[in-house]
Amino acid sequence: MARLNLEHLRSFLAVTRLGGVRKAATAMHLTQPAVTARIKALEDTVGAALFDREGGGMRLTKRGELLLSYAEKFEHLSEMVTRDVISPESLEGRLRLGVSETIAQCWLPDLIALCHARYPNLDIEFDVDISLNLRDALIAEELDLAILLGPISDYSVDNLDLPGFALEWYVSAEAPELADPSGHFAKPVLTYARQTRPYRELRSTLFERVGPDVRLFPSSSLLACFRLVEANLGVAALPADLARPYLAAGTIRRFDPGWVPQPLFFTASFRANPRNQMAETVAQMAQSVAFDYANKFS
Repeated sequence: MARLNLEHLRSFLAVTRLGGVRKAATAMHLTQPAVTARIKALEDTVGAALFDREGGGMRLTKRGELLLSYAEKFEHLSEMVTRDVISPESLEGRLRLGVSETIAQCWLPDLIALCHARYPNLDIEFDVDISLNLRDALIAEELDLAILLGPISDYSVDNLDLPGFALEWYVSAEAPELADPSGHFAKPVLTYARQTRPYRELRSTLFERVGPDVRLFPSSSLLACFRLVEANLGVAALPADLARPYLAAGTIRRFDPGWVPQPLFFTASFRANPRNQMAETVAQMAQSVAFDYANKFS
């Protein structure tokens, strides 16, 4: 008697949702031949072709469309078992986590520690990147959970709101005091990477308030921004939460040009279709850790 293999069904769902074997293989961290072999084995099990491969595409056959509805039910049932039956200590697997650098510099270690305490057998892979890349990776199913500047407006993604990060202007402690603090903008303004929303919003506001001659130095590294401010090579609007050690060391100081950029708002975002119960649970844990961190310094 033929038996369905759940991993074969998961591969079938990935190929269907992502539109091809190559994308499914990337999302599942498998080789293309491995995914192709799983689909072939599944077709042998059901005794029919599941995809019409004419024209180079992967369009579902009628039997494939019928299997899709059952495969989604299997997937949902598997998530319910993971959530309601399997004890956290026994749960094994891998969580692919992507985070913005602001989060990595703040409360990411607290989240990782909490995950390890609750799920000791869970392997966590995490990547630090700009929000644009994290969004694309999440939608492509290359990540299970992304903590990024959000929310993500996509039908397949759910977002949990996280506390914001207030920004303040900083200059080197070696810089002279100016009667007009706006004079500090004669130095380059160090800011977030060019492909980010904070960069775009800050550039627009600086051009409006300071003028088009202001120099912007984008960077994907917050640490580099702080170090360059310390060295009196530029000024920056950076998260106040990350500035505390530099202020305590007396290497930088605040300055007030009469305005600050909007706070940074993050979300813990995960795919709702297909739903990943583990990712949703860790997103809820991230939300709790983030609020605990914010309350600690409020």
